[in-house]
Amino acid sequence: MSLLLSPNILVLSIRSEYAKKIFDGKKEVELRRTRPRYLREGDLVLVYVPFPEKALVGVFEVEKIVEEHPNKLWNIVKEKAGLSRKDFKNYYRDASVGFGIFLKNTCYFGQPVKLERLRAEWSDFRPPQCYRYVKPTEIDLVESLTHHNLVSVSDKPKSYQLTLL
Repeated sequence: MSLLLSPNILVLSIRSEYAKKIFDGKKEVELRRTRPRYLREGDLVLVYVPFPEKALVGVFEVEKIVEEHPNKLWNIVKEKAGLSRKDFKNYYRDASVGFGIFLKNTCYFGQPVKLERLRAEWSDFRPPQCYRYVKPTEIDLVESLTHHNLVSVSDKPKSYQLTLL
């Protein structure tokens, strides 16, 4: 058991074209084939764009998470997902379930934090293949790198809780 600050904060790798749509307000739900293990409403997602930026570019709050068969999920997210039906079907090919992470309170960092700086100042930072939780001891570091009070982005009460990781 470890002591965590509520909300949980995770780093999620999101392709450049979709990250841009998120921060332009044209994408209101992030689609995943697997659900990040401890993700809940009010938690925060730091957006890492792997290519070509290789940088942390912003943050958003999780409004809700929907778990459905891909056909049902499409009917829920088609106006908010920022991709075509064809791309959606290709992404969920052979999947029996899909996840839609609805987002709110997006915040684009004016100066994205490049991978070189992340590695220089955050000793164990590795770009996530899928996602990675930020440890409570890393929150101050991330806030100093991004020049943002991350926890203030969330509407979730700011309290301490015991959580298993």
